[in-house]
Amino acid sequence: MPAHVDALLDCNGFTSHVVYRGFPWTIDDYLLLAAAHAFRLFASFDYPCEAEIATDRVAVQGRLSRTIGANRETRRRAEDAGTADRLMPVLQGRTPEDYERCADALAWSVLPGRIVGVGSMCRREIRGSEGLIAVVEHLDRILSAGVRLHCFGVKGSALPFLRPFERRIASIDSQAYGIAARQDALRRGVPKTDALVAQHMTRWFLKQRRAACAAERLLPPATRATPALPPGDPWNAAIEDARAEICALIETGDLDHDQLTEAWIEQWAADLYADRRQAA
Repeated sequence: MPAHVDALLDCNGFTSHVVYRGFPWTIDDYLLLAAAHAFRLFASFDYPCEAEIATDRVAVQGRLSRTIGANRETRRRAEDAGTADRLMPVLQGRTPEDYERCADALAWSVLPGRIVGVGSMCRREIRGSEGLIAVVEHLDRILSAGVRLHCFGVKGSALPFLRPFERRIASIDSQAYGIAARQDALRRGVPKTDALVAQHMTRWFLKQRRAACAAERLLPPATRATPALPPGDPWNAAIEDARAEICALIETGDLDHDQLTEAWIEQWAADLYADRRQAA
């Protein structure tokens, strides 16, 4: 990974437990990886609680205990390695109260000014008593002001529902782009290269950022896309609007100044074009 890349490291708990039924590496191995790059943060070891892994309440309760113990051990090892300042504690659970139990047990690390990971979110429904909104709303009520959240694996369709908690949520991540890259490579019979994954990751990010801007009217009126098909050639209009929206994001610092490429503009324009065709 290039030294200048700003990244967060995850212990890959869900995939490890689905594929290997546990971690195929030790905490010490993981900390060596964390020290190999200037990661902004690296997540603690944790034990996911998705239904595919924890099939009943007994299993969930056991994994909560293992998560609490793993957080403590990861912190002890990170302190020995001198990297504890970049360690992100991780809460796990199935119900909102499960996450509260983790937060109470890890109160020594869930402090104002810290970013805390929230696991087992990637396959969670948005609504319901155990839905994403219920979990985030509960944590927002019980955590001290100044504790911010990183939500692992939040679907793009769920992002609008998290807008009321934007002061609490510091960041999210998703593997949707990785799945799309894998499917694209298989369909076209080409290797799943880093470049291909990066292209899909960029497209996912731009699509989510554009949707957020449109929903919250963050863009200035001159650059806001019109919902209906404009007069003239609709594809050229979509290209122009996509370029203007991306330029606005670069000016506000939401995109790096060197990230404007024709390929990204065309991807953004394709989404605009499709939305307008559907609206029309």
